[in-house]
Amino acid sequence: MIRKAAVYISSIFLLLVPAGTSLSQEKSYTVDILQITAIEELQQVYEGFLKELEKNGIIQGKNLTVKRTIIDFDLTNASLTNKIKVYFRIKSEASRIAKEKPDLALTMGTPATKYSKDKIIAANVPLVFTALAFPTLLGCKSSTEPCPGLTGVTTYMDMTEAFKVIRQTIPSMKTMGIVHSDDSNSIAHVEEAKKEGQAAGITVISKQVNMRDRITPALQELRKQGAESFAVPPDPYYGLHGHEKASELIDYAKANKLPVFSLVIDRFPGAVMYIGVDFHTIGTLSGKQAVKILKEGVKPDTLPILRQQDLTIIVDTKLMQSLGIQLPPEILHAAGQVE
Repeated sequence: MIRKAAVYISSIFLLLVPAGTSLSQEKSYTVDILQITAIEELQQVYEGFLKELEKNGIIQGKNLTVKRTIIDFDLTNASLTNKIKVYFRIKSEASRIAKEKPDLALTMGTPATKYSKDKIIAANVPLVFTALAFPTLLGCKSSTEPCPGLTGVTTYMDMTEAFKVIRQTIPSMKTMGIVHSDDSNSIAHVEEAKKEGQAAGITVISKQVNMRDRITPALQELRKQGAESFAVPPDPYYGLHGHEKASELIDYAKANKLPVFSLVIDRFPGAVMYIGVDFHTIGTLSGKQAVKILKEGVKPDTLPILRQQDLTIIVDTKLMQSLGIQLPPEILHAAGQVE
């Protein structure tokens, strides 16, 4: 009698469910993304992130809702007043994210992560950071150990390997010049370049400029100090106004028949070699972290911070030949070619 009653109740329930409705609805996800400035590199990270989620069945417009906030900031007018405005905007967006409680928050870059993480983590929203070079600036113990409540992907590049490749490319080079801005990541990269360059037998000399400054006067000063080549560090200074400063550097280098090495995989032409991390790959790695959190319920701080293990190397063999640079076969075989 009890069995018949149970069957009867189940039948009534099925009749009440609208036709075509699945009893086990597919899980949907919400992801909130926070970044400062709309630059090409972060767009590549964003696309790599979404593509990795899609590969794992989390598809925007189907079972994934993405809210992306890009805080506008004029890097050429980085006054204290504007920096304070951005700081409070980040704090405001962090409060909103904490209140809305998405399934995951993705923060791009150091400032967006550093000034939002506390409120987001306190609200128990899983947090993944991406596109920042030095996780220790967030309070992490190292570049691989996550902080409580968050994990992420670093763009940290092993300068030791980079300078080994540069030394093999031009064994006779003694001095390299780098012009950089006051961007904290750029300064840290330049300091590391000086240390690892010295270990490889290359003296790295540098000149700091304002975001609004032209680059040529700084290049001339470094040239007088003995620079035989120039390097482009990971620095937003070079990406402003359609890579205006990078183009100016390339023009100066061509006029003086000097090689330029880019320590970032960027799309400006004219460097003999590009060594660094691929931002689409950084996005892919960020997506892998997100999938584990969203689909497997893994806590962020149990996941080690990831980074691209092998450097991406792209060479311009025609430009090298014009400068009389003979690329070693082992580098040529491992490198991609400039299109």
